[in-house]
Amino acid sequence: MTETIHEVRTASFTDLPISENVRRAVAGQGWETPTPIQALAMPELLDGEDVVGLAQTGSGKTAAFAIPLIESLDRKPRGVQALVLVPTRELASQAATEISNLSRYSPVRPVVLCGGVGIGPQIKALKNRATSVVVGTPGRILDHLQRGTLRLNAVRYLVLDEADRMLDMGFAPDVGRILSHTPNERQTALFSATMPDAIKGMVKRHMRSPRYLTVESEAPTVDTVEQVYYRLDGKDKTRALRALIDAEKDPVAIVFRRTKHGATKLHRQLEKAGYRAALLHGGKTQAQRTKTLDGFTKGRTRILVATNVASRGLDIPNVSHVVNYDLPEDTETYVHRIGRTARAGKEGVAVTLVGEAEVRDFKKIQRALPVEVRESRLSLSA
Repeated sequence: MTETIHEVRTASFTDLPISENVRRAVAGQGWETPTPIQALAMPELLDGEDVVGLAQTGSGKTAAFAIPLIESLDRKPRGVQALVLVPTRELASQAATEISNLSRYSPVRPVVLCGGVGIGPQIKALKNRATSVVVGTPGRILDHLQRGTLRLNAVRYLVLDEADRMLDMGFAPDVGRILSHTPNERQTALFSATMPDAIKGMVKRHMRSPRYLTVESEAPTVDTVEQVYYRLDGKDKTRALRALIDAEKDPVAIVFRRTKHGATKLHRQLEKAGYRAALLHGGKTQAQRTKTLDGFTKGRTRILVATNVASRGLDIPNVSHVVNYDLPEDTETYVHRIGRTARAGKEGVAVTLVGEAEVRDFKKIQRALPVEVRESRLSLSA
């Protein structure tokens, strides 16, 4: 069954068959109307169906699988009943937090299993007989399986989130091995922004007659993000960025660069010029990433210079501007980057700095977008 949404549904969370405890938690989050992917996926998942959901980051899909996950649990200690596989540590942390928040009146305490941190505390947490939910990345999950510190023979609810990204990062063999440790009779939810052949193969091998759910018009990118670009000489980009920041009143901005070296260099330049800036890239430890994101989320820094590690999976509220300092590699990366702003219905601005050598590549991105990216002019002081 394939169902496609063209408009946001107006159904209320009160219309869904969820428990009073979860209903109270949802109300505590300030949510009244499900997002399109929630309105599609939750009834199917609550009914025990397998689901394939096409939806991008920021669409509310974490709650779409977290609420049915919470409702599916048998609260008597019976081993790991639910497993959520995600491609990154940040996504694992966010999914675990969402599950905890939505189960606050009948607490579920997910165990997070990711690399980049010590394995000892994770092993200790897994020895707790009350552990019913595990959230983690494929590499560390597989590590625990090989050590014998994790058993998945009691899993009844499995989530594969950002499945296309997991495959892009080379996790397909690990995911296959992990799934072989779970029972065949389980419920599976797979969420992905795209549906390449590799994902179709995964669905065919590991899912039972899934319901295909597609949310069209993904972009907060279309409705609530103002998209502009500035054409300039490549050597003027840093001056242009500073001019853009100075022209706004207290902007909260994520500035994207392609490489760790480029991000580090720009971060130093901004700090030297007196801007409150933070740096995020794949070379940072988990502790460093957590500290950086916490400072940015709480307003201690106003500018986050980042590589594409921040383009997917990070739900940072109140980002007013996204700046493509370096041109994204492709349209999909562009969409994911600018989706970091205009979260939860708020407005945002996406700016792309297009160097003379990047004009042709940017035009390719423009042609693939459903909306026009407006060209603007920027006055740079000498």
